[in-house]
Amino acid sequence: MDSSACKLYHVDGFDSRQFLETYFSDKPEMVFIEETLRFPIENLTKTFTAGHIKGEILIDLSVGPMIHHLYAACEFFKHIIVLKASDRCILELKRWLDTRTGAFHWSHATQLYVDTEGNRDKLQDKEEKMRSAVQHVIKCDFEKENIIEPLDLPPADCIISAGLLDVISKDHDDCKRYLRKFSRLLKPGGHILLIGSLNATYLTVGKDKVHILRCDEDFAREALVGEGFVIDCCKVKETKVVSELSDYKGIIFIAARKK
Repeated sequence: MDSSACKLYHVDGFDSRQFLETYFSDKPEMVFIEETLRFPIENLTKTFTAGHIKGEILIDLSVGPMIHHLYAACEFFKHIIVLKASDRCILELKRWLDTRTGAFHWSHATQLYVDTEGNRDKLQDKEEKMRSAVQHVIKCDFEKENIIEPLDLPPADCIISAGLLDVISKDHDDCKRYLRKFSRLLKPGGHILLIGSLNATYLTVGKDKVHILRCDEDFAREALVGEGFVIDCCKVKETKVVSELSDYKGIIFIAARKK
């Protein structure tokens, strides 16, 4: 795939609803359920229920308007703050948070979470708890040194970043630079939970090809250690999906602690 033909997520944007329908829906043709839904939900649930990662504030820095990766977090943090660079993503996310007509249907992901947790009768309770936990959705700018300028947030106890570094980083140096900016939002001893694709170069949203930074497990580990993190856990899932929509070879989950 010629990277010059790909759009940059935070510069060119994409159709937020099309992104959700393609990679996170419950449609029969949605072939990515193991990687985009089940793998993050299972690993985040296991990580949080271990009891080592909890606190007052969690910041989410993830691609698109997805929310399923935050179900486990809302049990362990009082305040969840979501940062988005795109107005379209903010509007799509708020449509679900405010239970507006036409919001994306997430109940299949909620069901996956409650099944993983073992509380199958608490689906509605889980969605209500999520909505009350996500107290702020804030626009950010990844090119600023302080990406939330002019705001000033208290340092977070935890950051979740799912798929975002993949799509905003043009090269490996770029990725380390953005990771450094994310780290500034985290208190010493706080945790960062990263979910990303492995050895990918693009994903397709509608008619658009969106750039993905090609990286492997070794680079992900090196980047985190280089920015002062200690890796506590790393899980990799190789994909069995063959699709023209994206060329990723696997998904990685890393839990790391800031020194």
